[in-house]
Amino acid sequence: MYRRIEDFRAHWQEEVVDTLKVLGAIPDAKLGQAVSPAHRDLRRLAGHLASSVVGLPAGMGLKVDGPQETDPPAGTVQGLRETYAKAAASLLNCIKGWTDADLEKEDIMFGHLVWKRGYSLQALEMHQAHHRGQMTVLLRQAGLPVPEFYGPTKEGWAQLGMPEPAV
Repeated sequence: MYRRIEDFRAHWQEEVVDTLKVLGAIPDAKLGQAVSPAHRDLRRLAGHLASSVVGLPAGMGLKVDGPQETDPPAGTVQGLRETYAKAAASLLNCIKGWTDADLEKEDIMFGHLVWKRGYSLQALEMHQAHHRGQMTVLLRQAGLPVPEFYGPTKEGWAQLGMPEPAV
């Protein structure tokens, strides 16, 4: 849980860069890649990333500028990246007047959960990381390279002159 607003701001900006790396690794032709027809494809996951930056903060009374979950996602990677980046920047703008004390305030989230705002912001970041992980699996299934963000990818070890980890 975040207790310092500056810690959230700094980490959020890092997470946004990582999300944009994943979105940038998707060619338009692969936006339909999904585990199965019953699951979100890369386009729907990308749209969900952007709309979650609007939806979850709404529970804290924030009016983030971006898409709603019911809005159809953009049809191109460039459009998805722009939509996500706009929402991510808007979130920071919405909390620009917050202090550390605001992170201790409680809100009712999803109609029944009582979360401190510092936890809600952490949950938003974890939610984003979760879906980025799903997207990296879909990138691999599509035969595409996976960008690095929390350390080297399987292929990244070789670029560092080190052996790949055993699988």
